[in-house]
Amino acid sequence: MASTAAAKEGGKEKFLVLPILVLILAQMGTSGDNGALSLAATALTTDLGATVADIQLANMVYSLMAGAFMIAGGMMGTIIGWKKNFRMGALMCAAGEVVLAMAPNMAVFIWGGRTLVGFGASFMIPSVLGLVPKIYHGKNRVLAFGCIGAASGLSALLPLLLSIVLMSFGMRVTFFVLAAYFAIVFLLSFKLPEIEQNDGKLKFDGIGVALAALGLFLFLVGVSRISAWGLIEPFAACPFTIFGISPCLPMAVLGLVILAVMVKVEKGVEEKNGFALLPQSFLKTPQVLAGLAASAITFFFMGVQSILMAPYLQLVAGWSPAIVGVLSIVVGIPTFAFSIGIPKWMPNANPRRVIEVGYIVLAAALAVMAFSVTLDSASLPGIVVGCILAGSGAGIVSAQANNVVALAVNERDAAQSGGIQTTMRNVGQAIGIALLGAVLLFGITNNVIDGAKNDDRISEATVEAISERNIDLTSDDAFRASIEDIEMSDSERDALVEVNAEARFNSTRFAYGVGAVIILLGLLTTPAIKIFKKEEA
Repeated sequence: MASTAAAKEGGKEKFLVLPILVLILAQMGTSGDNGALSLAATALTTDLGATVADIQLANMVYSLMAGAFMIAGGMMGTIIGWKKNFRMGALMCAAGEVVLAMAPNMAVFIWGGRTLVGFGASFMIPSVLGLVPKIYHGKNRVLAFGCIGAASGLSALLPLLLSIVLMSFGMRVTFFVLAAYFAIVFLLSFKLPEIEQNDGKLKFDGIGVALAALGLFLFLVGVSRISAWGLIEPFAACPFTIFGISPCLPMAVLGLVILAVMVKVEKGVEEKNGFALLPQSFLKTPQVLAGLAASAITFFFMGVQSILMAPYLQLVAGWSPAIVGVLSIVVGIPTFAFSIGIPKWMPNANPRRVIEVGYIVLAAALAVMAFSVTLDSASLPGIVVGCILAGSGAGIVSAQANNVVALAVNERDAAQSGGIQTTMRNVGQAIGIALLGAVLLFGITNNVIDGAKNDDRISEATVEAISERNIDLTSDDAFRASIEDIEMSDSERDALVEVNAEARFNSTRFAYGVGAVIILLGLLTTPAIKIFKKEEA
């Protein structure tokens, strides 16, 4: 049965503008919330007595809640209806922002506000991808998915606007503004067109939800904290150990085991009920897996950005947060342009070729950025070119990533795929931060130790002392301050600073290279993309 939203003009489906604007605003809202948190770091410190660890936890709690319950949110949309699910998520996000605005301390801010916003996002964002196949069809669907991809580019604008509010009126007003934003999204959702309802009564899969949430939670915590807690050897910031080692690897492995159990359980649930949290079509259809890989790789790149580009430019090159913020717009504009432009102007483009080109452009972006960094700075023209290429690649992939999944499954599974696709984004970003962060930080530490051993200016005693430390990405001055407690001559200290600069430079470039290789490995999945068009009933 065709959707009642399929407005026709002369037998041709008209592209509905208002619904896609509502969905874009929803997608942008969650990015704006995260941006506001980053902007409010100083205010949280002064107003609520937050520590750096508190702010990191606030960031992590949102991602963990959203990531852990995204698949469940996709299932709920299928059961109760996508519009109800969307509205429920928008209301929870609005309520969470109110809690953030009124929080008397960081405990309420983190475990009340951030948890609620993350939980709300786990319902609202899957609904965005779930509503598209219900409202749009054929070429219009491709364009709609492209618009949703473009929201990633537009989302760079919201933090800039919020920064003006923050500077003018303070932190609490900023979060109240975000609450009003989500309230508006909620009200606008009543303008969404009528869509077909699911036939029959579907059961909520409580066991599947519990296993998925627990597995994803453990995996995301384990992976995301590797750079902070250590992979095997626990770092100083590690809160606890498991049999003397960092908890990251055991947690990640246990999470994967639980997810494997969940997959087996869900097979039985689907055979019994005809419906499951994780439909078998997602696992058995190569094109679906290729589409999910595309979603993950796009956000893997964003993880690379956050762990490699931004820290190096601010901590080493000394660039201001404002300049780095402008660079996010440089990335966002081509993301927006290609996400919308390809479906609009190239509606018959081969999805496989589009995604392949996107991967190559993303890898090229990382290569350009790698060659743009110097020992203690970075080339502005090179970074700008890299950002333009990065935004272009992300936009090109986003133009088709969601669509190739929807093309390969039935309508119900296509709608339900939103939760799984969004989960893959979170997983991809977490892996990008964890893997490249580990490559970077472990690389710096090992290269400093090796460089010190091979430098005649540095004594064996100093080498032994530095070998007991994990060295972070820092400026020359910050590194010099971190080794003040080690007894050595001034000439040794100067030599060690030089060694660290070289190690930092080489490790950053190598990490960019690893990221580029991983993105190019995505090309191995694209031959599975074979369905380019779905005939409408």
